[in-house]
Amino acid sequence: MLRHKIREDLLRLTKKLGIACPNDFTVEVPNNPDFGDYSSNIALTNAKANHTNPRKLAGKITEALGSRRDYKSAEIAGPGFINLRLANSVYHHALSKIHAKGKNFGKSDHGKKRKVLLEFVSANPTGPLNVVSARAAAYGDTLYRIMQFVGYEPFREFYVNDAGNQVDILAESLEMRYRELHGEIINDFPPEAYHGEYIKELAIKLNNTDGSKLFHIAEKDRLERMKEFALREIHTMQLESLLRFDVEFDNWMSEKKLRQEGSIEEVLSYLAEAHVTFEKDDAIWFQSTKYGDEKDRVLMKADGTITYFVPDLAYHLTKYQRGFDIIIDVLGPDHHGYVPRLRAGIESLGYDVNKLEVVYLQHINLYQDGELVKMSKRAGRIVSMDDLFFEVGKDAARYFFLDRKPSAHLNFDMELAKKQSAENPVFYVQYAHARINSIQRKAKKAKISLKNFDEKALRKLDKPEELALIKKMLQLPELLKSIADTREPHRLCTYVHDLAGMLHKYYARYKIVDENHIALSEARLFLLVSVKGVIRLVLGLLGISAPEKMKKTKKKQA
Repeated sequence: MLRHKIREDLLRLTKKLGIACPNDFTVEVPNNPDFGDYSSNIALTNAKANHTNPRKLAGKITEALGSRRDYKSAEIAGPGFINLRLANSVYHHALSKIHAKGKNFGKSDHGKKRKVLLEFVSANPTGPLNVVSARAAAYGDTLYRIMQFVGYEPFREFYVNDAGNQVDILAESLEMRYRELHGEIINDFPPEAYHGEYIKELAIKLNNTDGSKLFHIAEKDRLERMKEFALREIHTMQLESLLRFDVEFDNWMSEKKLRQEGSIEEVLSYLAEAHVTFEKDDAIWFQSTKYGDEKDRVLMKADGTITYFVPDLAYHLTKYQRGFDIIIDVLGPDHHGYVPRLRAGIESLGYDVNKLEVVYLQHINLYQDGELVKMSKRAGRIVSMDDLFFEVGKDAARYFFLDRKPSAHLNFDMELAKKQSAENPVFYVQYAHARINSIQRKAKKAKISLKNFDEKALRKLDKPEELALIKKMLQLPELLKSIADTREPHRLCTYVHDLAGMLHKYYARYKIVDENHIALSEARLFLLVSVKGVIRLVLGLLGISAPEKMKKTKKKQA
């Protein structure tokens, strides 16, 4: 917003001064506010073209800028940087624009409608979604919201691994629990089977609809019926969990359907035609080392069964064939060794491997009462997405998952997530929003409103904290573009937490509603309503609610 204005000012000024600017230059916000509001390297990048040294060129530019009313000062720094401080009136005008844009503040066409496929969660359909899936859901959904807001055309997809060995084990696990319901005693439940309570619940539900009649059909047909039932029920279970987490998908891609459509045979044929397969030990191999993988990979085993790499490659080819400009896979840390062979397969078939990006989400350590919670789906020790949702709430869960960068391990403290205090970051941010609502109610009682607000009153906003709040809000548009491009939603949590902190400190120091100073009260109210809008907007992008009031926890009686 202001960076664009400064850039245009510099271009007009250099043209007027006869300074050539053939090379691009930057306008940035310095990390240290002592260096000014903004800094530019225009003199450094264009000194050579003007046959002078950078500091001399910078001096010519700063001298001319210093006489302009929009600039408090323009100073030379280091080898030729130009540090700028803007007039308060510039920030007051910018505040008016922030207020006017409301929920569209920061919205842009930065992505230029590039089509993006975001695949995330994609958990095996063998049980309820766990906390690992919850982190992926929060990450993928938030990235989707941000990319859409800044002009990309993102598409959310969940890949369902509903074929292969894991679903066969699921059907066998269900059958054993089903047999138990009919009086059979099974002492040795296989360790590779799924042991969770949800398997017993599925068996009871199946028994309620089919009773004992499944015992009167062939074992193969019985297991197939149980597989279909379990997959359908678990899919519904996962879908409902995601909806409670405020996450939706545009498409659910089925591995089983890909197999039925002949995609597996097509991939094997494509690889053979590309002359990148060979036979060894009665198996068919892919020459993935030819494309940078550490070793060649088996495509089809000696017994005729395919490896999981083949349907995964087939699935990724559909991503390319559907015409996406950017393909993003959100995977767990255990997939690091898997991606090189996938990239090799894509490259071997002539597709642009650079379109594929992989984001690895690191492990989660869940703590309750200071103790590490151990999790295992097969052993039945599951902390599901729903368990977490009901324990700490959707808002806290999403914020805690998003607050760390994807590549960082996450220690999730469930007790902290439930606290209603400044220690809890999501409470701290939401309280800032609720606090401004409270101020608005107080202002209304004092008959102070913005109904006939005269923007000239903004001149009264001259405190450093007031200008700092405006400057912080102005960072949002560029930040959103950067987050979309770097795929780092955690930076939005940092931003809104900082903004909330600035609001809380400002409120503690200055009186907002003062019936003896109406114009000043209106100006400060205008500022705070703008801050509230930005907080609400950011929380919406994070998939977190912006409460009007904070709920009070009932004190336990002694």
